[in-house]
Amino acid sequence: MENSGEIMLQVEHLKVEVGNEIILKDVNLTIGEGEVHILLGPNGAGKTTLLMAIMGMPGYTILDGRIIFQEKDITSLSVEERSQLGIGMAFQKMPTIPGVQLQTLGKLIVEKHKNSISVDEVSEKVNCGSLLNRSIGQGFSGGEAKRAELFQLLLHRPMFSMIDEPESGVDLDNISLVGIALQELFDRKLVRKKKRSGLIITHTGFILDYINAEMGHVLMDGKIICQGNPRDIFSGIKLNGYEACVRCER
Repeated sequence: MENSGEIMLQVEHLKVEVGNEIILKDVNLTIGEGEVHILLGPNGAGKTTLLMAIMGMPGYTILDGRIIFQEKDITSLSVEERSQLGIGMAFQKMPTIPGVQLQTLGKLIVEKHKNSISVDEVSEKVNCGSLLNRSIGQGFSGGEAKRAELFQLLLHRPMFSMIDEPESGVDLDNISLVGIALQELFDRKLVRKKKRSGLIITHTGFILDYINAEMGHVLMDGKIICQGNPRDIFSGIKLNGYEACVRCER
């Protein structure tokens, strides 16, 4: 994907606390317009915390640093305010909202963001038609929850999308469906026109078969210690583990 040279998101010296524990110590990250970046790292490294902090979720306290989105400092903005600016996220674990049908939420998203795409069209793309009349997240399997999250994200079509482990809980029958849905979200032609960007956490690297990601980042010990070609980084990790990234940093 080509970018215009403009910066979509910039994270500067971010320090984040969760439950009286400092998870992110000094994170720096820059993502240009029209770029998709991959975030890698061992369990507990703080990958989800970084996405949650960018989204502005409660319980993720920013102690230091700034988050800049399209030249606007959003560090102190609420989740709703960030969403209105064009930031969206598919969570690793979908929240449960009893009594609110997925279809109802989908229609509200379309109305709010004035997108031309229909609920039925998107539900067919991600194979979640059977979930539309069910309460959000209630009794959903891992794969169903992931498809429901992508359903919402495709309806929203934010300028900046964050996806936490899109392959998590998804069986082999649906993993290609998830990849194709993300491929559409970050479609080259649409990205160039709308300048959409994204940040995706992955453990398996499967998403690299569907997305032409510009950059990969490795998060360890609360910092990004390595960045470069995502395929090269992922191949190196498979061969030598994350310790190789630590040695490289040193």
